[in-house]
Amino acid sequence: MSIEELLARRYRLLGKHSPLFYDQPLHLVRGKGVWLYDAEGKRYLDVYNNVPVVGHCHPHVIEALTRQVSTLNIHTRYLHENIVNYAERLTATFDDSLSMAMFACTGSEANEIALRMARHCSGGMGIIVTDFAYHGNTTAVAELGTGFMPEAANARNVRAIPIPDSYRGLNGLQGEALALAYADAVQQAIDSFAAAGIKLAGMLVCPEFANEGLLNVPEGFMKEAVARVRKAGGLYIADEVQGGFGRTGTHMWSHQWDDVIPDIVTMGKPMGSGHPISGVVARADLINEFGSSAMYFNTFGGNPVSCAVGMAVLDVFERENLLQHVTEMGSYVAQGLNKLQDKYELIGEVRHKGLFFGLEMVTDRDIKEPATTEAKRLVNWMRDNGILISKIGRYDNILKMRPPLIFSRDHADLLLSKLDDAFAEL
Repeated sequence: MSIEELLARRYRLLGKHSPLFYDQPLHLVRGKGVWLYDAEGKRYLDVYNNVPVVGHCHPHVIEALTRQVSTLNIHTRYLHENIVNYAERLTATFDDSLSMAMFACTGSEANEIALRMARHCSGGMGIIVTDFAYHGNTTAVAELGTGFMPEAANARNVRAIPIPDSYRGLNGLQGEALALAYADAVQQAIDSFAAAGIKLAGMLVCPEFANEGLLNVPEGFMKEAVARVRKAGGLYIADEVQGGFGRTGTHMWSHQWDDVIPDIVTMGKPMGSGHPISGVVARADLINEFGSSAMYFNTFGGNPVSCAVGMAVLDVFERENLLQHVTEMGSYVAQGLNKLQDKYELIGEVRHKGLFFGLEMVTDRDIKEPATTEAKRLVNWMRDNGILISKIGRYDNILKMRPPLIFSRDHADLLLSKLDDAFAEL
């Protein structure tokens, strides 16, 4: 079937507003490791999809899935060792205070559970997010999606703070002054809730501010912001759907870079390396209080197959020493990106932690004019030349790259070479 025929069928059945990547959509049929293959057999280096965190179709993950699915799959109202084994192993990767887990299937569901829990346990309704946030697709979390969702425009129980961006800082401030200015914005949101008679429930942010553009956050901002939220009776919810599971290197979880322990953590996407599983890890007192009066049950969340897959992913992390690999490879790629920045004026800032990269493209480095058109052209050029990346940010001008964590030097060299060629042609 041709691309045109498949696209026509998709439009007829899913509508023309179901999102697709690239000017010329890809018809992918197979994946292996860091590679994806289209219907004509062309190979693409995957530098975007963070779901297959240990690589597409990792044999150990596939074996664990097929073994369990051929034995038993059932919901969690029956006893099964997989869920307790996995919960025990997963919570062991967090601070000791985060000792209990709940499971679901998607990041949206995980964030909805966290939202319900924070509101129930705090007695408040007000939630603070950034002004370019995305936390999922359910009705409740859509109201938090200030970057993408129309529901967020008139949400009474949501206040948005400016994204804590050191590149486009508030009022030309830098360093500690900038961190305090952004923390003051959190305080203003808290005060706004109080003035409206709305009790604060908490603050929900991705610690890496991934959808905001993988920001270089002013040092000290998170610690001060969370202190103010807690002083007002709110909870800190860390959305680790993108930054978690070793993505940022050194630490298993991106919030650990800030040395601020969340009250609730949500996770999804890479948790099953392609299999739909998500979760919430939180303080025991919060989960116990929430569960005692607001029963949570999910037919598929925490089923034996999903937990077997989750365990297999953690096996791969240990066996292949992925945290160290991500840290080393992230530094290697970042060095190459910094060299490209020295060479091309279009690159205003290079951002990276582990194997998570953002390049802010600007037409003028002095005034930081977003290079939105150029970013789109570059992403499509890379696709046409066998490299899959994407773009993000308020102005759609930040290149976003987050390959499977098994990315090697050969893969990195290919990425850097193609980026060099692409920028040379813009």
